[in-house]
Amino acid sequence: MDEIRAHLPEEPNTFIGRERELVELRQLLYRTRALTLSGPGGIGKTRLALRLLASAAAEFPDGVWFVELADLRQPDLVVSRIAAVIGITEEAGRPLLETLGDALRPRRMLLALDNCEHLLDACAQVCRHVLASAPGLRLLNTSREPLSVAAETIWRVPPLSVAPAGADPAAAAPGAERYEAVRLFADRAAASKPGFTVGPDNVATITAICRALDGMPLAIELAAARVRALSVEQIVARLDDRFGLLTAGDRSAAPRQRTLRAAIEWSYELLTGPERALFRRLSIFSGWSLEMAEQVCADEQIPAAEVLGLTAALVDKSLVVLDPELLGQARYRMLDTIREYAALRLAQAGEAATFRSRFRDYAIRTSEHNLALGMARTEASWPDRVDVFRRYDVDAGNVIQILNWCLEQGDAEVGLRICAAVSPCWIVWGTFGEGGEWLRSFLALDMTGVPARVQGAATVVRGQLTLSSDPAAAWALGTEGLKLCREADDRYWVAVGLNLLAEIALHTGRIDEAAASADEALAIAQAAGDGWNEGYALGTRAAIAARRGKLREAEQQATASVAVMRRIDQQWGAARALLGLGDLARFRNHPGEAHGWYVEALAILREIGARPEIARCLAGLGRVAMDLGAIEQARRHLTRSLRLSHATGSRIGVARGLEAFAALTGHEGRPELAVQLAAAAAALREAAGLPPLSGARVEAYLAQARRLGDATVARLWASGQALTSEAAVALALDAPVTPAPSAALPSGKGPAGENPALTVVGRYRVAAAPPSSLTQREYEIAELVASGLSNKAIAAELSISHTTAARHVANIMAKLGFNSRSQIAAWVADRAQGPGRAGDPGEPG
Repeated sequence: MDEIRAHLPEEPNTFIGRERELVELRQLLYRTRALTLSGPGGIGKTRLALRLLASAAAEFPDGVWFVELADLRQPDLVVSRIAAVIGITEEAGRPLLETLGDALRPRRMLLALDNCEHLLDACAQVCRHVLASAPGLRLLNTSREPLSVAAETIWRVPPLSVAPAGADPAAAAPGAERYEAVRLFADRAAASKPGFTVGPDNVATITAICRALDGMPLAIELAAARVRALSVEQIVARLDDRFGLLTAGDRSAAPRQRTLRAAIEWSYELLTGPERALFRRLSIFSGWSLEMAEQVCADEQIPAAEVLGLTAALVDKSLVVLDPELLGQARYRMLDTIREYAALRLAQAGEAATFRSRFRDYAIRTSEHNLALGMARTEASWPDRVDVFRRYDVDAGNVIQILNWCLEQGDAEVGLRICAAVSPCWIVWGTFGEGGEWLRSFLALDMTGVPARVQGAATVVRGQLTLSSDPAAAWALGTEGLKLCREADDRYWVAVGLNLLAEIALHTGRIDEAAASADEALAIAQAAGDGWNEGYALGTRAAIAARRGKLREAEQQATASVAVMRRIDQQWGAARALLGLGDLARFRNHPGEAHGWYVEALAILREIGARPEIARCLAGLGRVAMDLGAIEQARRHLTRSLRLSHATGSRIGVARGLEAFAALTGHEGRPELAVQLAAAAAALREAAGLPPLSGARVEAYLAQARRLGDATVARLWASGQALTSEAAVALALDAPVTPAPSAALPSGKGPAGENPALTVVGRYRVAAAPPSSLTQREYEIAELVASGLSNKAIAAELSISHTTAARHVANIMAKLGFNSRSQIAAWVADRAQGPGRAGDPGEPG
């Protein structure tokens, strides 16, 4: 063993990680005759090869031999370098390669050639000859590019493991140690600065450093060496200039390994001219397909027909990563560190502005084509429309960087066009805040020269994105955007704007305004042959009819909406209408039918990840389960629904979710919690500018709590209204909640100087007592109305005057928000069954 180990150089420091890789590689060594460890510079190929050789040495009686080729520039000297290391001398008059082959023939040994990439042809020739000559020989090579010999197995060395983006490494410092990149940083930092440790105070920053450096060992070691002079916070802040920061490497290392730039430059210098040009240009993408590279990067210097071959060469040379196939296309990317180097080269070549502009123009063409495809303005199948949403998901990083470029250049028109084109994806996924912020930033730029059509469409979209959190602001934006679209005579966006205003008016209880806008949108869409806006307007008209109590008409309009959306094969629109049909069926006490509509809609919505509508659909399924007494199933559905609404920032969805939980907790026998959640929902409705809960719905939530006494109910109501939306959601989900400081005290008395009957919620003040409490006499009269008695019969039954009976009935209707005696009767029947169906038909989700 000592003799065998003598053939390997000493490792300069501790070897960190790679346990699983070593197990896999040991197995490969026995299954293949030539194994090549491939990967970019600095990924750790040589260190991994040395560790593998040491671990496998005992299996090879004639030893393991390590041949370093990095410093060799003459291909003709490869054979002599190998022979010298093994101890084979040249014979006069005979090629050294033949002598080498004969000498190795009887041996069972493992030969490693390190850093073959600049001597590929010579190394390949040697490998082919010795493998043919020596059946007991195994070869291990390291190279940034495969040798391409017949017996070769290529194994790409991955980066060190690092915590995924979004993980919270600060939550448990010991847990971060399982990530190899953090362990490497800790070891090398401690070597540079004795006493350095990873702990709760710095683990998040160290993880950020390791992630920013792609888990690349060389880069992490160079960053760790900087702890002698910089804090880890300073290191992470300076990583934007990583090639300037990471320069102080080990002086005993090869020159190409002393700085991060040198490690990548070594690979760059080995490229052909066309390969260098494409490598530079590909840096504009965060990820790309072959079609993208052909359209954006090809020109006279690099014809489109050559892009595939050049890309394959860059993959082989470990400068481009081939990712799993998506949407039927191969996807490519660069590690961030390599991409930054390529971007520097692009700037040095004076090509950055040119190819950014070409990429921007490609993005406009593609996104506007996808908008027309996704929203059924052109004929296509539903799977093709689904692919529009999936494609945006894949290329979101590219869209973000293009929007950033547009902002930097003050290019409002292009930025607004791209935002409007990708807005259906923001709406479907509920990323309202992200999209709204982009639009706010672009609309704040100088609009000189920006066409009214572009401004109008973007302003309408901003209103769409604002609706779920601030209907009043959405109304102002929708009105302004509609005016601009009318000026531009853009019928599609006029119809979109009208549909938006109709939906806002419906949300805020202005039914007649909603009907007028929906009717106009429908007329314009039908005249233009615009199926999407036609189907959308029909769906809104269905909700309006339901709110007016015209349930048969509502069903007809919703069915017509589904038919239109299916005719144009826009199943997202169909699913929205199916949700309306589910709500109608549930309100009419047809739970089986409602369940069917919701399940059908849910399958479609999950295809495109439509989180806001999935939340609404799950809420519907939860309410159906509640109606059928399946309380555990109802809680599961409602929990997922509320979490989704909260995650998307939809105050409308959260308010409705809290109301559903108020009904659920009533069913679960927790009336105190039902009161608090109903109060929190009422406060959120007030803050969001939504119509208040009807008295009937409040009474349904409070019915079981009435036995606790009016004073207790009032205190519970006040404490519920004082909750933030986050605290209310946590309370509904049974998570620990810290009481809000402004909650009413148990005695009903607030701090000195405060009115105990009012609670502050943000900038709104809302009554702390439940808004629709019936008196005991009114409850009694409501029950008599439900039994079918007239006012005259009620007066006789209770020995009161006919006028007094009529006044009581009028008060009951006013408090409960009813306009007929049959509604009172239905409410009494529901109340007798406990907390039942909550929600009005046609209330938008």
